[in-house]
Amino acid sequence: MTDSYGPGFRTLTTELHDHRPTIEGEIPGWLSGTLVRNGPGRFDIGEHRVNHWFDGLAMLRRYAFENGALRYSNRFLRTEAYGDAMDGRLTGQFGTDTRGWRRIVETIRSLGLPEPTDNANVHVAEVDGEYVALTEAPRRIAFDPETLETRGEFRFEDDFPEHLTAAHLVDDPHREELVGFTTEFGRRPTYHIYRVPAGSRSRERIASIDANGPAYIHDVSVTGEHVVLVESPLVISVLRALNPFSQGVTDMLDWQPDRPMRVLVVDRESGELLAEPTTAAAFTFHHVNAYVEDGSIILDLVEFSDDRIVGAMAMEELDGVGFPSVPDGRLFRYEIDLERERIDRSRLYDGGMELPRIVRPKIGRQHRYAFGQATDRDGANGLVKVDCETGAAQEWWERSVFVEEPIPIQKPDPEAEDDGVVLATALDVEREQTILLVFDATVLTELARAYLPHPEPFGFHGRFFER
Repeated sequence: MTDSYGPGFRTLTTELHDHRPTIEGEIPGWLSGTLVRNGPGRFDIGEHRVNHWFDGLAMLRRYAFENGALRYSNRFLRTEAYGDAMDGRLTGQFGTDTRGWRRIVETIRSLGLPEPTDNANVHVAEVDGEYVALTEAPRRIAFDPETLETRGEFRFEDDFPEHLTAAHLVDDPHREELVGFTTEFGRRPTYHIYRVPAGSRSRERIASIDANGPAYIHDVSVTGEHVVLVESPLVISVLRALNPFSQGVTDMLDWQPDRPMRVLVVDRESGELLAEPTTAAAFTFHHVNAYVEDGSIILDLVEFSDDRIVGAMAMEELDGVGFPSVPDGRLFRYEIDLERERIDRSRLYDGGMELPRIVRPKIGRQHRYAFGQATDRDGANGLVKVDCETGAAQEWWERSVFVEEPIPIQKPDPEAEDDGVVLATALDVEREQTILLVFDATVLTELARAYLPHPEPFGFHGRFFER
């Protein structure tokens, strides 16, 4: 059934533990730690195929580095969604649900909202020593960082209100806390912004802000003193959410281009809404970073002109192609004047870009370099390093190779911001094989590549955990 699908959207059933892949080149000996990535691994359940890329069953992928050696593992999360799928049902995903009339009963029982999925296939984080898989539904799954075995549902020790939640938690190394947000529906939709201090499992409220819509928000940024949310006019319709026949979140989204984009700037200590300037309607999945400069907030993000990116990742659009034939994101800088509540926008890179990352020590501080997936080319996705001060860019491409999210890592005692490596998984669609690429972050030249024994389906996000 799946032979006609591109290898990046083909179900992978093989699970490996501590496989030692063939390596060309040399991985730096100083690189010590583990990259854990998350993403969908199974798209076909019985005779059903999921409707959207975001609906595939969560599969963790582990790349452990030590003394120039690499060990690879991959494993599905054993969740309720996984169990339902093994019984032939796709339940409560982003754009897929095969329960039919059963949803009516569940909607009534939950007083209006369907039971959220536990298919945590978007991101990972470490919370109070526990490794946790995340999605935008308010359920989180703990896993063993060595074996990737599922440990069960992770629960915060609080009663924070949430109907949707951030899959991207900002890991602020300077204040040693995670920052995220939740969205609460109801008569007065609200965004709740929170922190999780190191060593805690309780979320502390920073602020609660009235939501316009509410909007579908995927990411959040911090400076040393602020939290920044970007509220696009892609609205979540609560009335559509109450429809027991909706297939998921995609059926609840309503693009309203006549409404502006609103940027919410909140004081991290007092919770005060300092400014809420607006700019022309646009959509963003991912932020790069934010920091303060000369009294203004600098926010770098990847912007889309509208919401077509969401629908373009439906499986009916993706099947039969090597990688999503989707609109290209553009790297923009928003300079936010808090006093005048004004946003000045400028483009930082002429090409297409997504999945941006910076080195961890620059989170919430002034960064110079942004690394990301370079788009704008048929038959491949590249890697790009953008100098956000000069506008210069370095790119790496290879025929038939599709690069995923890059992870820049500084070496111990770095001499510069880009003194280190960039790790990036990539799929060679001609060879139908996934490779792990290791680049010198300074000049973006390839140091090593490791060949996995199978093609991994395209994933989403990951983190590097140092030893």
